[in-house]
Amino acid sequence: MIEQNFSLLATGELLKAVVEDVAEIRVLENAVMRKIADLERRGAAQELGYRTVAQLLRHAVRWDLKTARQWVARAEVLAREVTPSGAVLEPELPATAAAAAEGALSGEHVSAVAEVMKELPPEAEQPVVEFAREHEPSAVRSFGKELAYRLYQRDPEPGEAGQPEPGNRLRLAWKGDQLELWARLDRATGAKLEALIDPLAKPRPATPEEGPDPRTRAEREGDAFADLVDLVLRSDQLPEHGGEPVTLTLTMPYRDLAEQTGFARLDNRERVPATLVRRLACNAGVIPVVLGGRSESMDIGRKTRTFPAAIRRLLVARDQGCSFPGCDRPPKHCDAHHVRFWSQGGETSVHNAALLCRHHHTLVHRSEWEVKLRNGTPTFIPPSWLDPTRTPRTNTTHHATRTAA
Repeated sequence: MIEQNFSLLATGELLKAVVEDVAEIRVLENAVMRKIADLERRGAAQELGYRTVAQLLRHAVRWDLKTARQWVARAEVLAREVTPSGAVLEPELPATAAAAAEGALSGEHVSAVAEVMKELPPEAEQPVVEFAREHEPSAVRSFGKELAYRLYQRDPEPGEAGQPEPGNRLRLAWKGDQLELWARLDRATGAKLEALIDPLAKPRPATPEEGPDPRTRAEREGDAFADLVDLVLRSDQLPEHGGEPVTLTLTMPYRDLAEQTGFARLDNRERVPATLVRRLACNAGVIPVVLGGRSESMDIGRKTRTFPAAIRRLLVARDQGCSFPGCDRPPKHCDAHHVRFWSQGGETSVHNAALLCRHHHTLVHRSEWEVKLRNGTPTFIPPSWLDPTRTPRTNTTHHATRTAA
């Protein structure tokens, strides 16, 4: 066979050749699915000692079992059935079978059409197939959902016809030092949570200091969920627990806190590293309990002393969002940070505070970035490895005319 030199083809000709080849592949796929359906019909799996045709194909053509099952499912949708009397019945999805035989639909298209037709009446197959001829499988699924909504939008809402919507489910389980969550939410609640998470999970803007956001989508959504927890803790409409709004209590010896060694205990007896306690101590809704040498309580912080609403309003008016250079997070996504750490005697006041988003709040506590207030402006001094001159920087995102003192 002589190898063709595709570089001699014009771009349009090359693309046309690809389209034609794909159509031929789809025709061949359809023929394969018809043969698989015949294997199923004649009981080939049992004849050869396998439980199912999918398991037979797994070994015969070295498919993953998931892939084999997909091919078998598509074959069942497209195949004609023969009754014991010899009568031939039309395929389950005749319009889909005809389009697949022409090479107009791929196996993925067939799966998408079969999926959406589970929620649609038979007369809807033709418009769905016509749409599939012009669009990718994911678009077919979206089209099917929209079509189902339009067809059934006058039907009673879940619960109106005596069929209550499945309840919400949530499980929490500690695995080592991490809490794992599993949730199943009804459509309305899920949509609310998605709407809350989405704006918080946007990639952070690229900055000269940090470059582009390196987090994966899962990491961004995980951090967004943590931000959401912080927002809830700052709410003035929290449920009560033991007669007061929900709070989190951290207990640890003062020396450990000052030296950032050891750990604190939470209400649920879980341990938190001292390096994390400093950041948590800034947050509303967190009560720090510091113990002396004989474990007596030296100081019990109160929510009203941990950046109360009046101070926070002043910080919002002054900083207008996260004060870290280049960050555009708005005030509602920010903590009030003690410039001089609370564990080192820093007071809870406007003159010792700066708004920081969760990411930069953690960064300041864990890294060599220094924060100072200069003429009422939060000013950040970068680590020497980032800037050997350690030139002070400020956030000009919220204040275009602001410069470092």
